Amino acid sequence: MLVEIWSDIGCPWCFIGKRRFEAALSRFEHAPEVEVRWRSYQLDPSLPERFEGSEVEYLSKVKGMDPAQVSGMLQHVTEQAAGVGLDYRFGDLKVANTFTAHRLIHLARDLRGAQTAAAVKEALLAAHFEQGQDISSHDVLAGIGADAGLDPDTVREVLSGTEYTDSVNADIAEGRALGVSGVPFFVLDRKYGISGAQPEEVFSQALTQAWAESHQPLQPVVSEGGACAVDGSGC
Repeated sequence: MLVEIWSDIGCPWCFIGKRRFEAALSRFEHAPEVEVRWRSYQLDPSLPERFEGSEVEYLSKVKGMDPAQVSGMLQHVTEQAAGVGLDYRFGDLKVANTFTAHRLIHLARDLRGAQTAAAVKEALLAAHFEQGQDISSHDVLAGIGADAGLDPDTVREVLSGTEYTDSVNADIAEGRALGVSGVPFFVLDRKYGISGAQPEEVFSQALTQAWAESHQPLQPVVSEGGACAVDGSGC
């Protein structure tokens, strides 16, 4: 079974949703047969490579939100993150464009497969929300790539060009075609869509239902037509 997850590294609910989904998947009896594929999405493609200001300043000045409302919202998100073992530090967060970081995930998948891509995704989210690192920095991205087993010089060379730009844009376009307007967004076998960082039990129910429907036995159809036996006993 294929689970595709559209998310943005700059989305705090995406990290929380990742944890909740993974908790549900860890308890799913068919987990070894589930392929998880991370898809790129950008909440704010117009964001400069590095915004000189805090998350509160970005959301209030650029997005026009009330600073007091933003502070309350970030406190709520921080509490929700703590509930799944994450230590959000919005005071240290570096507001940055995520496009190049998404390219790194595609590079990791291309060179080392889905598990390495997932490790890079995890490291990027942790670097952004918990460690106060600038995820637009090629040095930071090269370090994250190296920790995941990629050659840091290769990472720098690729990111200095435009490779995997089309891959990121294709993910975003495909997500929009499927109706994704916010992230995280989970798509199970292209049959079920789950929007947002839902509680663990919602993901558990969806995994069970999607698995059951994709593994239903074929229903026999009564027919008068002739047939041959697969064991060669006759036609």
